[in-house]
Amino acid sequence: MKHWRIDEVSWDRFDRTKIDVGVVPLVKAAAMVERNGTDYAVYLNKVFHDDPDFCQAADHWALEEVQHGDALGKWAMLADPSWDFAAAFQRYRDGYKLPLDAEASIRGSRTGELIARCMVETGTSSYYTALAEATGEPVLQQVCRLIAADEYRHFKLFYDHMRRYLGRENIGFLQRLRIAAGRITESEDDELAFAYHCGNNPAGAPYDHASCVAAYMGGAMTVYRFRHIERGMGMVFKAIGLQPHGRLSDMSARLAWQLLQHRRRRLAARLGGAAPPGPEFAQAA
Repeated sequence: MKHWRIDEVSWDRFDRTKIDVGVVPLVKAAAMVERNGTDYAVYLNKVFHDDPDFCQAADHWALEEVQHGDALGKWAMLADPSWDFAAAFQRYRDGYKLPLDAEASIRGSRTGELIARCMVETGTSSYYTALAEATGEPVLQQVCRLIAADEYRHFKLFYDHMRRYLGRENIGFLQRLRIAAGRITESEDDELAFAYHCGNNPAGAPYDHASCVAAYMGGAMTVYRFRHIERGMGMVFKAIGLQPHGRLSDMSARLAWQLLQHRRRRLAARLGGAAPPGPEFAQAA
């Protein structure tokens, strides 16, 4: 059951004067990735075909993901009335395909699949929290907060099922760490880059993966503060079986923060400009 509905959002509070134009392209891309939740549910239902409880949970999860996409798409059309969400999403679906014919997890095990899903929910809950705090537009704030809360619940959903499968499959710590790290690095694959292309480039324009990654990731990284990375690292540690709070988690969060700032500057350089202003570590804590 959904925890909120699109018609409950205070759309009448939309304030065009408070839009950050740099955020609009990011929202357009995110809308399509979220809207594609139905295909993910098809894939998960095949991987967990003999687990009706999980399949039911995956179907409910997908309904919420689709709603996220629709809400973000609606906001983007308010921010840019010339944008056609339906047409952009169709281009995305035509060009980006999930492995819907897979009979087993591409992660090598069901536990691995659920760890990967935990990594995705960690990233999205952190990102939408950061975006809600970064924007001054009240409707986008509300939508992002609602989505972030859903994504955190989704993390718990996949984590609980992961724990159940871990008892059966006995996946070792190093393998869990490898799966988690591998899924995190996939944030720069075609899923988001192609969504950015379809959402922000005209139909028929050639797709340039490198420039789309730089544009999306370079913009998205500017909304983070250290507290978002710190919270996300705790969730990562929990998923792979480490203590979510402590010296190691704190050190890892600080390293991840420094790497994020370095990556942001490199992406900006790839686009031929200076990195957008970002917080220093002391200001972000």
